[in-house]
Amino acid sequence: MSDIKKVVLAYSGGLDTSVIAKWITETYNCEVVTFTADLGQGEEVEPARAKAQALGIKEIYIDDLREEFVRDFVFPMFRANAIYEGEYLLGTSIARPLISKRLIEIANETGADAIAHGATGKGNDQVRFELGAYALKPGVQVIAPWREWDLTSRESLMAYCDQHGIEVEKKKGKKSPYSMDANLLHISYEGDILEDPWSEPEEDMWLWSVSPENAPDVATYLEIEYVKGDIVALNGEKMSPATVLEYLNKVGGENGIGRVDIVENRYVGMKARGCYETPGGTIMMRAHRAIESITLDREVAHLKDSLMPKYAELIYNGYWWSPERRMLQSMIDESQEFVNGTVKVKLYKGNVSVVGRKSDDTLFDESIATFEDDGGSYDQKDAEGFIKLNSLRLRLAALKGRSPLDRE
Repeated sequence: MSDIKKVVLAYSGGLDTSVIAKWITETYNCEVVTFTADLGQGEEVEPARAKAQALGIKEIYIDDLREEFVRDFVFPMFRANAIYEGEYLLGTSIARPLISKRLIEIANETGADAIAHGATGKGNDQVRFELGAYALKPGVQVIAPWREWDLTSRESLMAYCDQHGIEVEKKKGKKSPYSMDANLLHISYEGDILEDPWSEPEEDMWLWSVSPENAPDVATYLEIEYVKGDIVALNGEKMSPATVLEYLNKVGGENGIGRVDIVENRYVGMKARGCYETPGGTIMMRAHRAIESITLDREVAHLKDSLMPKYAELIYNGYWWSPERRMLQSMIDESQEFVNGTVKVKLYKGNVSVVGRKSDDTLFDESIATFEDDGGSYDQKDAEGFIKLNSLRLRLAALKGRSPLDRE
C-alpha cells in the first residue's frame, strides 16, 4: 500500500463515497483527489465540493460532461441501435467509459498513480470502470473498497462516519428504498421489493414518467431530423446533443414512454431484476430505425442487425475501449453516411408510433413499390427465374429423398 501516493476517486458526495474518501486516506496513507461528473443526473453536483473540502480534500474536480456524454457516447451507441437482451437501452453501461476516461485524464494531470470507485463486488460497474481504466492507462492501480473493507451495511458506514467525524446529510421525509442511478439517458431502480421478480413496482417509484394510463388523451407529434445518423433538430429547431435528449426525456416522460421492468444477466454471472426509465432513448431508437429503413441498403441493414447484439454486449460488459468495439463502430459509422432526413413520430400513452419518414437520400422508389401500374420499371416476369434459382437446392434435396414430408 505504501507505493500509492495519490488516488483519484469517483466521488458523488453521498454516504458511500464520503466514507471511501476517508477510508482510503487512512488505509493507504495517501492523498485523495475527488472527481464528480455531471452527466445530467438531475441533482446538483456543486455541493460535492463543500463535502469534499470538509473531508480535507485539496484537489477537487467537478465537470459538466453532458454534451460530451451524449455526443461521443450515447449518439454513437444509438447509431448501432444497441439494445441488450432485447430490452435494456444500456443507460448505466454507456456512462461508465466516460467516467473512466475522465478519471485517467485527471490522474495524468495530477500525477496520481491510482484511481478508486464505489462500485460493489457484485455488480457490473466494477468491471466497466476498471476495464476502461486499464485500457487507457495500463499501469494504473485500482482501489475498490467494497472488495477490501468490512463495512458491509449502511449501519456500519454510519458508525464509521460517527467515529471519524464525517458529516452525513440526513434528508427529511421518506428515503427511497431503491438503489438508483441516473444520467441524461435514463434512471434505474434496483433493490427492496424489486429483488422479488414477482413483485410489481410501486407507482410512486417512477420519477421521470407518468403511467401510460394517466398520460394525456391527445397524442403528441414530433419531427426528428437526422444527419449521418445523429439527431440535429426537433420540430425544425436545431439543438445540441444534450439538449435533444433533455427535450425528448421531457416530452417522452409526459406521455408515459420508456418504462421497462427486466431481469438481466450480469457479466459477473448472476441474474438481477431492474426497472428503467428511458423516455428519450426509447423515442430515439424507434426514430433511428425508421430513418434507416428508407436510407440503408438491405444487406447493410441486415448485417448491422446481426452484429448489434455483440456490440451491445461489449458495452454492457465494459469493453467500450476495446479494439473490437472500435472496429465495429467504424463499420457502423460508415453505414450512416446517407442516414439523413426526417422522421415523424406520434407519442400516445406509452407508445411511440412512426407515422412518417422522408429523406433526400431515400432508397424507397414509389414507382417500383406501387401496386398500381409501374410503367414497366419492374418486370414481374423476372420473379419466375429468381424463384426457380433460389429454390434449386430445395428441389434437388427433395428429389434425393430429403423432402421434409419424407422425414415425418
